[in-house]
Amino acid sequence: MSEKTEGSALISVKGASKIYQQGAIEVAALTDVDLDIHEGDFAVLAGPSGSGKTTLLNLIGALDTATSGTIELEGQALSALSGTKLAELRLRRFGFVFQAYNLIPVLSAYENAEYVLLLQGVAGPKRKKRVMDVLEAVGLGGLEKRRPAELSGGQQQRVAIARAIVAEPALMLADEPTANLDSKTGADLTELMRTLNRDRGVTFVISAHDPKVIERADRVIELEDGRIIKDRRRDGAGGYRA
Repeated sequence: MSEKTEGSALISVKGASKIYQQGAIEVAALTDVDLDIHEGDFAVLAGPSGSGKTTLLNLIGALDTATSGTIELEGQALSALSGTKLAELRLRRFGFVFQAYNLIPVLSAYENAEYVLLLQGVAGPKRKKRVMDVLEAVGLGGLEKRRPAELSGGQQQRVAIARAIVAEPALMLADEPTANLDSKTGADLTELMRTLNRDRGVTFVISAHDPKVIERADRVIELEDGRIIKDRRRDGAGGYRA
């Protein structure tokens, strides 16, 4: 992967803090975080529970707002957008994968993957081709008629990934995507995401405890107590550099 410059950032987090009010107590989930995510990154947010990984992911994906600081997508501050514009951004520019899958139980794998394209107004023939191509790419060819209850956990997560990437988002955000899977299925899913990153150029930011996910990252961003303590990229020799 080529060197990225600051000017080519897809997402820029600048001095972002997030404070939650719990009764009379203020809890700082993130404190003064600076981070750039570049097109083509395969980045993992790593750290113990409570370190701020999910909070940072939610801020990047416009699922939550920072108490202070800014989040920018290609130079556009998310805080400057209306609720309607943010919803449109989440629909067309971001793809989300959650550890709980969040599939619609009464819909088939095909229909779950198709749903976002229906919301986008993609025409029928084009929609069908994109859905079938993506289901094939994530290893679900022939299973498109099965509902979530008829699929394994790993297959359900593949449907969730298909649903996210079929919309061709600028950025994929995955929150502990292997947490509910056995080690082999989790490793297979991680390799699938790596393949989508490498072959389709999909940019990933993943929060993870799973060592198998972390060790496959090109970039590991370590958080502790709401702060980034390390940000390392893999070098050509298989190690990492700051």
